[in-house]
Amino acid sequence: MKWSWKIGEWQGIAVHVHATFLILLGFVALSHWSQGHSLAATLEGVGLILAIFGCVVLHEFGHALTAARFGIKTRDITLLPIGGVARLERIPSDPRQELWVALAGPTVNVVIAFCLFTWLELTASYTPLDQMTATGGSFAQRLLIVNVFLVLFNLLPAFPMDGGRILRAILATRMEYAKATQIAASVGQAMALLFAFAGIFGNPFLLFIAFFVWIGAAQESGMVQLKSSLGGIPVAMAMLTDFRTLAPDDSIRRAVELILDGSQHDFPVVENGRVVGVLTRTDILASLAERGRDATIASIARKDFVAVDAAEMLATAFEKTQESACPTLPVLRDGSLVGLLTMENVGEFVAIRTALANAKRSGLHDTALPRSPSHLGKES
Repeated sequence: MKWSWKIGEWQGIAVHVHATFLILLGFVALSHWSQGHSLAATLEGVGLILAIFGCVVLHEFGHALTAARFGIKTRDITLLPIGGVARLERIPSDPRQELWVALAGPTVNVVIAFCLFTWLELTASYTPLDQMTATGGSFAQRLLIVNVFLVLFNLLPAFPMDGGRILRAILATRMEYAKATQIAASVGQAMALLFAFAGIFGNPFLLFIAFFVWIGAAQESGMVQLKSSLGGIPVAMAMLTDFRTLAPDDSIRRAVELILDGSQHDFPVVENGRVVGVLTRTDILASLAERGRDATIASIARKDFVAVDAAEMLATAFEKTQESACPTLPVLRDGSLVGLLTMENVGEFVAIRTALANAKRSGLHDTALPRSPSHLGKES
């Protein structure tokens, strides 16, 4: 995520903090300072926020480590002012697995709250509730209340929060995954409208949460519908077959010429008929700034690409495009490069199929999707 900095790593999962999180810390510090110009109170307020987001990190690791038990990796965890985001490589296809992954986060907060409650009981350090404020009261008690709130808030049946995913997982045990997602997303957007209404007449921050929930629910629904529409279609039907390739000993100058000469942005690097790397537009621009035009392709091409077979199902390949750090997937047939697959051409393929389906419903003829036999890329 842009404007994020890595602050640590555990179990191979990097933790990042977004720049906007620093704005939140500044706001909290200013609020506590304006209360009584006390440095100790200000530091305690900032410490409470850091402790809260420490709990959020543990919450996200609950999701990540549970997903790892099902063979699903987590790319990273990012802290935002509204909470944390764990980027799983994919959502579990088994509803029961998704249910366990979704429940793991709130369970972590339940455990934290129980530990804090036990500590408060043992030390008898409760602050009367009528004396509790956002900036005053027992540190541990305030942290306990926040964790209880996090559990209740995350269990609301609103995508993309945990409650929405729990609802989707339960529904998916009784109906198709796409339909379950659509229902859960609709419930989430209804919750977003309630947040917005409450925000207009109450806390304006709820308007921001409403926007986040509405967009998240729409994106989740759209992504699942897209994957559903790709079912039963081979990669060969959607792959890009008119493309250029580069050799390892070519220079960046040649890559720039090809970009300016056409619309292709990413290039497979081929040596002796075998794909040995992928060069992306981002890598080209970065290399131009750092090394100039004479750097060789071999020195900057990505080796961590994922290849797919032309006969592989498009839905499976689409998941690989999401999991791979490289945005372009070489398509092979019997070990030879026959095409490229990107999110962009998958989207175009779906748009064309949708338009043809609409034309068919309208009674128009000649609605077959054209696809000539696979062409080899033009070697350069």
